[in-house]
Amino acid sequence: MPINEPTSSGKNKLGLTLPEVPKDSSDQNHSENGIPDVCIERLQEEFNQLECTDKQKDRMEEFFKAKRAVGEIKQDDLVNIYELGQGNGGVVYKVRHKPTDKIMARKIIYLEVKPALKTQIIRELKVLHQCNSPYIVGFYGAFAVEAQISICMEYMDGGSLDLILKKVMRIPEHILGKITVAVLRGLSYLRERHRIMHRDIKPSNILVNLQGEIKLCDFGVSAQLIDSTLHTFIGTRSYMSPERLEGAHYGIMSDIWSLGLSLVEMAVGRYPIPPPSMHDIDNLFKEDPLGNRSRPEGFGSYKGLAIFELMEWIVNEAPPSLPRSHFSSEFCDFVDRCLKKSTTERADLNTLLHHSFYKRYETESDNQEVSSWIRQACGSDADTINENNNRRSGSAM
Repeated sequence: MPINEPTSSGKNKLGLTLPEVPKDSSDQNHSENGIPDVCIERLQEEFNQLECTDKQKDRMEEFFKAKRAVGEIKQDDLVNIYELGQGNGGVVYKVRHKPTDKIMARKIIYLEVKPALKTQIIRELKVLHQCNSPYIVGFYGAFAVEAQISICMEYMDGGSLDLILKKVMRIPEHILGKITVAVLRGLSYLRERHRIMHRDIKPSNILVNLQGEIKLCDFGVSAQLIDSTLHTFIGTRSYMSPERLEGAHYGIMSDIWSLGLSLVEMAVGRYPIPPPSMHDIDNLFKEDPLGNRSRPEGFGSYKGLAIFELMEWIVNEAPPSLPRSHFSSEFCDFVDRCLKKSTTERADLNTLLHHSFYKRYETESDNQEVSSWIRQACGSDADTINENNNRRSGSAM
């Protein structure tokens, strides 16, 4: 059933509800410890079909060799290093796998559900073993202990784009171009290879590392997990498409809306509903013409809308857009096509993959430009990250 919000947080003139999430059945065959047998030769063939670069192939092969060495993950094998962030009903920690010294990210989701449902969630999450792409965060495994479900993933040392945005005033267009290419390729991979839509595109679910790689995480492979935690996803509702907020049927076109909204947010340095004034944007570009300045304390702070006021704005008001005085016409048009309120007018994935803005940035490289910008955005944190990666210490769970 759709989940209703109490109206105390804001007026709900439209009687909007949170939509029911479609169910995905995803029974897969796995080896005894839950990890499919991974053959480097088979991966090589898959990489060739994905048109991966040699560096991407090398990094993916390195990941799968590490995954083989890790094997089945157990609670007692993990040691906390520090907390990376919170969101989507859980807490994410940087952890060390004691038997191999491998650094991972562990997301812990607290759920009070029946054992049978917990078992089903773990089974659904095992589909992630089959999601192998340079644009998808690698998956080590998942397990349940008491009221906790743990999901162990590849550690991305640059963090998520929402955390990057807390360090800088805005993300420049040429970096957003590379982000757009990675997100669209990730969405295309999920759709074409696994018939999966993401369902939760937003800056906090787009991760980067100091090598300049950009990858998606937290996509909706477990319908039961989504149902069990949807009521806690405040941030998720902020990026939902109009049709999803109205409880209508939705598909990958909803992900396209979320991508467009995320791009506007990262381009102007704040969540764009209600939209900033032209005066605010002019000041932003005056203060940070190159998109490389550190964010001053309190910059971009504003009084947000209550949740149902926000939902009604998304459904009823004109969608956000980018001013052509500060952004290229290609970027503005790309965003406009993503943020059409009607799904019949909104660009589909294939159209965006042929858009001039995508084409401008689609040429693969080693992402050195992205790497340099991320290192600059992280500042002194980059040195700390590298130091922590080499450190074999931490407090026990």
